[in-house]
Amino acid sequence: MPIALAHGNPETSLVWGPLVRELVAHDTAEPVLLSPPGFGAPVPPGFGSTAEEYRAWLVGELERFGEPVDLVGHDWGAGHLYAVAATRPDLLRSWIADCAGIIHPDYVWHPAARTWQTPGEGETLVEQMVAMSGEDFVASDDVPADLAPQIAAHFDDEMGRSILAVYRSAAQPYMRRLGERLAAAPRVPSLIVHATADRYTMPNLAPAVAERLGSELLELPGAGHWWMWDFPAEAAAAFTRFWARLG
Repeated sequence: MPIALAHGNPETSLVWGPLVRELVAHDTAEPVLLSPPGFGAPVPPGFGSTAEEYRAWLVGELERFGEPVDLVGHDWGAGHLYAVAATRPDLLRSWIADCAGIIHPDYVWHPAARTWQTPGEGETLVEQMVAMSGEDFVASDDVPADLAPQIAAHFDDEMGRSILAVYRSAAQPYMRRLGERLAAAPRVPSLIVHATADRYTMPNLAPAVAERLGSELLELPGAGHWWMWDFPAEAAAAFTRFWARLG
């Protein structure tokens, strides 16, 4: 079965490098890396970078495979995955995602997200981030030191505009309602990555989301938002075991 990985903000597909190497070492077929428009891929004319447009984009990418996919999503890639699983579960053989707290009824967007959602303040923050160095990202966002320069190198005005659009389109109650739609959708086998130190996603909510969705839970104690960079071996071993149980 094909495996596809979708990343989020403010990243490109480079974020998957260590995990891909570990998956290949486990004799897993090399995954297909799906880059959302504005995040390592060009923004097509007329694409408004809203959450619903990203859902449609991911549906289109998955339809190209011609068969159900094992999909892995991180950050907004997880958000797009949840939207697909809620509306087109037929495209998925299974899914694996982090940031499960974002679809919990009690989730509150983190401070940077709330700033991006605020006209004027969001534009100012994006302008500051475009000018940030790798060292700045390490200091302000806890980005792994060897990943941060890559994030800084690819954070441009187009990514900034995409960030503002997607976060503003997903202001609450959007994510809460997405969680409700996903809970009511037909289920496919799923695994939630519980990175216990992810300060952006209210990680304490992840176990309740997994129970609500009937998902397996992979707890990575001490892992932060970029678990695929810091804990690739543990994640790859768990993923391959999960996929093996599907037959």
